Amino acid sequence: MPGVQEIAAAAQASAQRLGIRKYDIYGSIVDDTSVQVDHGEAKQVKASNRAGVVVRVWNPAGTVGVTSTTDVDAVGLELALQTALEASPLGVSEHIPDFSPEATAPLAEAEAHRHPLQPAADLLEKLLEAEQQLLAAHPAIQGVPYNGLSQRDADRFYLNSEGALRQEAGTQTSLYLYSRTDVEGKKPRSAGAVRLSYQLADLDVAGCIQEAAEKTISHLDYQPIVSGKYMVVFSPEAFLSLIGAFSNLFNAQAVLDRQSLATPETLGTSIASPLFSLADESLHPERIGGNRFDSEGTPTRRVEVVKEGILTQFLHSSVTARRLGAQPTGHGGIGAKVSVSPHFYQISTTGAPDPSYQLDQVDNVVLIDDLHALHAGVKATQGSFSLPFDGWLLKQGERISIESATVAGDFLSLLKSIVYLDPQAEVTPAGVCPRVWVCDLAITGES
Repeated sequence: MPGVQEIAAAAQASAQRLGIRKYDIYGSIVDDTSVQVDHGEAKQVKASNRAGVVVRVWNPAGTVGVTSTTDVDAVGLELALQTALEASPLGVSEHIPDFSPEATAPLAEAEAHRHPLQPAADLLEKLLEAEQQLLAAHPAIQGVPYNGLSQRDADRFYLNSEGALRQEAGTQTSLYLYSRTDVEGKKPRSAGAVRLSYQLADLDVAGCIQEAAEKTISHLDYQPIVSGKYMVVFSPEAFLSLIGAFSNLFNAQAVLDRQSLATPETLGTSIASPLFSLADESLHPERIGGNRFDSEGTPTRRVEVVKEGILTQFLHSSVTARRLGAQPTGHGGIGAKVSVSPHFYQISTTGAPDPSYQLDQVDNVVLIDDLHALHAGVKATQGSFSLPFDGWLLKQGERISIESATVAGDFLSLLKSIVYLDPQAEVTPAGVCPRVWVCDLAITGES
């Protein structure tokens, strides 16, 4: 597999032969290994070494052609450049993408986390042991149907014909365990946990087992819930998944495409409780696997999206920034159309701690641990949602597992109805977030 410097040199040589004066390339080279198990036996072992690039070429008329390839040797790159050149007359004539104005700007300093990958046999041994311990945690746990332990080493790079050359590399290890109960006369109950680290030796396997077991066991003795309006507490994972489902609210490309709950005029207005602030920060110190630049070569940075309830900024690519008179924020993704996507949310509050909001003291409050069916139960452009969930009814400090229920509402109304955020935030794979308390949400129990 050629290195980044070799790819850059080959691209430059091919572009000169083809008479191409303006081009850029974003790509990655990934080496990964993953394993799955089933009741003490290996279920799946996979390993791959792959590469892929997206190539953009501008013709003398200024329109751009885009292609992609997994063949990153000199021959493959030249073919990709030629294909993109041939496609360029068919490129868009309005809002034509260009190089990011920050493609050569200095990158933020960040610690490199790259470690040797471990043999697949070591991953398999570790996962088999984790499955055995989770099955032994309680007699009702009869299986861990969804599980996986994986590691990856990734090189990312961006280069263009004006001399930009970005490169970063890192490793990451991930574990997920999702256990399921089987008790006669009761419905199967399940729950899971995820852990990330830079290397296998640092992975919190014991914590993942404990969390999955405790959550699963806590749902064994379930009861139905009466339908009605409740104070609802979202776990960090649940609230971040809801934020992700409605991320069009902060996405400049969605705003321009009129596929967002916001418009350009929404900036500077109140969209949430003044207790609520949201930022996006790829290089957050607690994040595993942050990136220093996006696929346009723009440096990533901390972006204050919502400040004390006020929508202060959208997430931008270089294209949306130019159209809206803003600066790129490092959230662009090159392709046939430049996209915008978040990195790592950080939700915080300036509210003072309030001892009356304690899970072990409240009564008739619903605690939502995990939301399901977000692909079907969310109408992102309308703002409505109706989602099944796993959770508990809190009765004077006692947690009673809810048999089956859905939570429904309007996302913008939910943001306005936030009455409290815990002072202590938790780190999750999707971001940093405290528990979020929302008043008067509709809960519908199983009839």
